[in-house]
Amino acid sequence: MSQCLNPDCLQLNSKTTIFCQKCGSKLLLRERYRALKILGQGGFGRTFLAVDEDKPSQPYCVIKQFLPQAQGTNNQEKAGELFKQEAVQLEHLGKHSQIPELFAYLIQDNRQYLVQEYVEGQNLLQELDQNGAFSEAKIVNLLGDLLPVLAFIHQKQVIHRDIKPENIIRRKSDNKLFLVDFGTAKVATHTALAGIATQLGSPGYFAPEQWARKPIFASDLYSLGVTCIHLLTNIDDPGCLFDFGKDDWVWRNYLTVKINNTLGQVLDKLLQKGTEKRFQTAQEVLEALQLTVKSAPASNPFKLPGLQQLTIKPTPSLKTVSFETVTVNSTGKITNRRQAQAQVLTENINGIILDLAVIPAGTFRMGSPSSELSRSDNEGPQRTVNINSFLIGQYAVTQAQWRAVAGLPKRQIDLKPDPSSFKGDNLPVESVTWFEAVEFCDRLSQFTGRTHRLPSEAEWEYACRAATTTPFYFGETITPDLVNYDGNYTYGSGPKGIYRKKTTVVGSFPPNAFGLYDMHGNLWEWCADPWHENYNSAPTDGSVWEFGGNTQYRVIRGGSWVNNPRNCRSANRGRDVPDSRNSNYGFRVVSLPPAWTP
Repeated sequence: MSQCLNPDCLQLNSKTTIFCQKCGSKLLLRERYRALKILGQGGFGRTFLAVDEDKPSQPYCVIKQFLPQAQGTNNQEKAGELFKQEAVQLEHLGKHSQIPELFAYLIQDNRQYLVQEYVEGQNLLQELDQNGAFSEAKIVNLLGDLLPVLAFIHQKQVIHRDIKPENIIRRKSDNKLFLVDFGTAKVATHTALAGIATQLGSPGYFAPEQWARKPIFASDLYSLGVTCIHLLTNIDDPGCLFDFGKDDWVWRNYLTVKINNTLGQVLDKLLQKGTEKRFQTAQEVLEALQLTVKSAPASNPFKLPGLQQLTIKPTPSLKTVSFETVTVNSTGKITNRRQAQAQVLTENINGIILDLAVIPAGTFRMGSPSSELSRSDNEGPQRTVNINSFLIGQYAVTQAQWRAVAGLPKRQIDLKPDPSSFKGDNLPVESVTWFEAVEFCDRLSQFTGRTHRLPSEAEWEYACRAATTTPFYFGETITPDLVNYDGNYTYGSGPKGIYRKKTTVVGSFPPNAFGLYDMHGNLWEWCADPWHENYNSAPTDGSVWEFGGNTQYRVIRGGSWVNNPRNCRSANRGRDVPDSRNSNYGFRVVSLPPAWTP
C-alpha cells in the first residue's frame, strides 16, 4: 500500500498510485520515496516506513515528517530548527556503519522531511521492557559496540547530547547497535541554538555540565554510563539511582545480577560529576573495558566479537610521492618535463593498498570555452567553481582493490568478485554499474570508518585539470604515447598512433600536476551527479548537483580506450543509465582530508 503523507488525510492507496485518491496529495517525495505505513509518532511528528523507488532493489527507508506538537510560534520555530539540525549533523558526519545514513532532507507541501536508512529492530528501552535487566556480559558488549561509534562522532567534532536507551537500536539481522536521533547534537566548535540549550536532550541522562549549557565530548560518556546502569538495574527513572545526601550514585544497591569489579569501576568513572575525573575519550573507556574482559572468569567469559574490533582505527598518515609531469605542444611533441610532488593517503584493505591523493582547495572555470575544438553545448556555460580540499584515488580502482572490497560485508547490493572483461590485478576494474560503484564506496566507508564516495562532476573536472585551462592537462592535444584511446583518430594537430583495443595497467602514462593518472582515456569514470543538459543554475561549490536533473542517467567523464581523443578532453561530458555495464566504464573514489575524518 501507499500511505498518504497529508496529516489531515493519511489515506491508504494502492502501491502504484501517484496522487492520493482521497485528498489529491502527491504520494512520492522527490519523485522517489513512497511511504508504506506509519511506524510511530512523537513530539516532532510521524515516522513512516517507505521504499526508494529510484533504486532497482527498492530498498526500505524511513521518512520522518516534521509535525510539531509544541504550542506557540517561537516553540514551533525552535522545534523546526532542531528537526533541520538532525539533517545537518548527519550530513556533516557522513557514512558510518552504525549510524542510519541520511538520504535526503526536503520540504514538500510546506512540510519538512528527512529520509534515512531503515534499521529494523528494537531500541534498548523496548528490549529492557521485554527481557528485563541486562547482564554484565550484555553491558560489556554494548560498550564494545557503541564506544567506537562515539569515538567516530567525537572525532568529527560532534557531541550527541542525547545518549539514552531509546536512541540505541539493535538491528534485528545481526544484533548490531545503531546510534540514532541527532536532532539535539552539537558541533563542538559552533554555538548551540540560542536559548534552548538546557532543553536539549533527556534530563535523566544529562551530565552536570550539560545543565550549564557547556556540553563536552565526555558529556556523552556520562550519558552512556547512566544508560548502562539503567539497563543493569531496570529502574524506570535513572535519577533514583543517585543519592543526593551522599552526593553519589548508589546504583549497586539496585542490582539483581553480579558485576565484575573492573566493570563497576569503569561505570563509576563514566559517572563522575567532575569532568576531569571522568573518562575523556571513548578510546580510554575501551582500554579500561579490555581489562574487564581479561578479568572475567574462564567459566563465564564475555563473548565479544574480538578485542581488535574494540580499538579505534588510527588516522592514516600522509606520505609524499614524487613524479614527473609533461607538457606537449600543438603537434603532440613533449616540450617540457617537470618534477612534482603530491601528498598521498594510503588505505590498507586487508593487505591491498588504495592510494588517495590530496587535492588542494582552489577555484577554476568549469566547462569549455566556445572556442575549444570539438566542444559540446552541454559543456557550458562556463562558470567559476570554488572547491574545498578533498582526496581522490591516484588511479581508477583496480581489480585487486575491487576484489578486496567485494569481500567486505554487504551494504545494499551484491558485488561480483571478478566482473571485468580484461583480466589483471593492476588493470582497472570495468564492467561495473553506477550502483555497484556506490556499493563499493559504501563498503569501503564501513571498513575504514571514513566516508568514501564517487566524485561530484565538479570535483572530477577540477582534479583532472590540475590548474590547467587547455583541453587536456598535457596541453592542446594528446597522443597515444600519453593516453590510452583509439589512436586511429586525432585531435587538432596531434598525430595518429596505436589503438590498443583494451585497458592498460593503471599508472602506465604520465600523471597530471596533482599526481593523478589516467584521467584522460583508459576508462570512462562514474560520477555521483544525475545528468543535466547544461550548467545553467549549477552549484558553484563543487557539490553533487542533485536537483533538477534527469536521475535516469548518471554522469561519466574522461573518455576511454575505445573512444577518439575529443571524448577524452577535461571538459567532455558523457552519460549512461546507472545500471549500464560496459567494458569501458570504471570509477575512482573520493574522501575527505585526514583532518576532517577520524
